[in-house]
Amino acid sequence: MQAIQLTGPCEASELKPVEVPKPEAKAGFDVVQIKAFGVNESEVTSRKGESDGDFQFPRILGIEGTGVIDTPAADSPYQRGQKVAMMMDGLGRAIDGSYAEYCLVPHAAMIPLETDLAWDVVGALPEMLQTSYGSLNKGLNLAAGDTVLIRGGSSTVGLMSIGLAKMLGATVLATTRNQAKVAKLTAMGADHVLIDDGHIAAQVHDLLPEGVAKALELVGTTTLADTLSAVKPAGKLCFTGGLGGGWEIEHFSPFMIPSGKFLTSYAGEAKDLPAKIFNQVLAAVKAGTLTVPIAKVYHGLSAVGEAQANLESGHFVGKHVVVLD
Repeated sequence: MQAIQLTGPCEASELKPVEVPKPEAKAGFDVVQIKAFGVNESEVTSRKGESDGDFQFPRILGIEGTGVIDTPAADSPYQRGQKVAMMMDGLGRAIDGSYAEYCLVPHAAMIPLETDLAWDVVGALPEMLQTSYGSLNKGLNLAAGDTVLIRGGSSTVGLMSIGLAKMLGATVLATTRNQAKVAKLTAMGADHVLIDDGHIAAQVHDLLPEGVAKALELVGTTTLADTLSAVKPAGKLCFTGGLGGGWEIEHFSPFMIPSGKFLTSYAGEAKDLPAKIFNQVLAAVKAGTLTVPIAKVYHGLSAVGEAQANLESGHFVGKHVVVLD
């Protein structure tokens, strides 16, 4: 089969398909024929050789994907030809991932799908939907009537979180540093879009004097204190991303958390996204009540380098998706 297999760090332009053995099903793992996959920042990091210790070369990249069961294992809960999504659980890092015609996928990393939507739309969803839903549900317990701030709203997870939060019945405030991206955040459902100069708490309190009930932090520790300031007493903040590069706080003290406010985090797996929710989202997309934020669709493994380069450029809004025709 053809795959993007790395033997060491390289440039995006060096991501070329090579011939590798097709995997075989085994206990706990099915072979999935890949139909589409999203391209992610973590894969750019892995390509550069800058990932954590669980990543080793040689490796086929790809932490997520969608496709159909090609060869089910004897203990598989799935049937040949069944549509599935896959994400996380070591894919593309500890084990080979989805940048390939076929992928050996742990059962724990798969979600059964019921949809006739095009593969480019379905392929954009797994990782950003899992992260968004996990953050809003497990991290924030978001409910209808809540007010929520999405800090980092023009990221793929941010855009998906805006759409999901509106679907759940929340009032959404979202941030972007770029005025040109305001229209995209509004189109996704944001009720208020704030231009982020690093200090947006005052803007939030101008709109909501008490502050927001919930906040999702996607920018990082560099803005965490300001985001906490935008949360009202007894409110909750979930730390999920570090788009600005900040993942740690030097000399952290619990007393840095304002009294009476709650700080949590989210870093989950496929199990945090129930099949029922994924398929409800697919139905909402088909009905036109939820939009999937796609930046560009690419065709074939030979286009992976272009997709990674475009993602790395930062000039696009939404998900970069590769479809294997």
